[in-house]
Amino acid sequence: MTLDQNPPEQTLGSSMREVAEYVDTQGWDQPPQMFALVTTSDLAAAEPGLLDQLDNAELTPIAQDAFPDDIDSDSPALEEFLATTTWPESVRGCVLVQQIVVLPPAAEDDLDAALAPLLADRDAADRAGRAAAESHPGRRDARLFTGVLRDGPSLSLLQLRPDDDDPFPDLDLLIHPDLAPNIVDALRHTLDAD
Repeated sequence: MTLDQNPPEQTLGSSMREVAEYVDTQGWDQPPQMFALVTTSDLAAAEPGLLDQLDNAELTPIAQDAFPDDIDSDSPALEEFLATTTWPESVRGCVLVQQIVVLPPAAEDDLDAALAPLLADRDAADRAGRAAAESHPGRRDARLFTGVLRDGPSLSLLQLRPDDDDPFPDLDLLIHPDLAPNIVDALRHTLDAD
């Protein structure tokens, strides 16, 4: 099997696109999901029966067991999972997919009004902020794809939920350099070899 040899940024981007295409077939309103990124040649050597299913990409995403339905993007259990997970050296990177709520920039005033009386209680302020975001008329559901390579680049992509009246929406993935820095850091820690 001859593998593509691309710069790490392109390799990560290609792997994340493959993850996005897979997740898109599952539909919306799914719990968060993790994917391990492994070297395709190592996977082919370890599992020769998979050769027909593997392409010539440098990395192959492997879906991990799904999170339980009660773990969502805001769940403390997701934070605990990321804080306590480590990957073996054979995993070159990982991708976390989660559904989030995106608000328009003007929504900041609404959130400030909801949070101001509760700032002394972090948990209450957090709950109030989530409730305000969920009920905001300008909210949009989105998927956040965050991936990192061990000792390499990171990438975060955003997919806005398409309108219900579009039966065959395109898979539009948006990118921004400062998207999800805390999640990038959390994923990097899962790849620490300590």
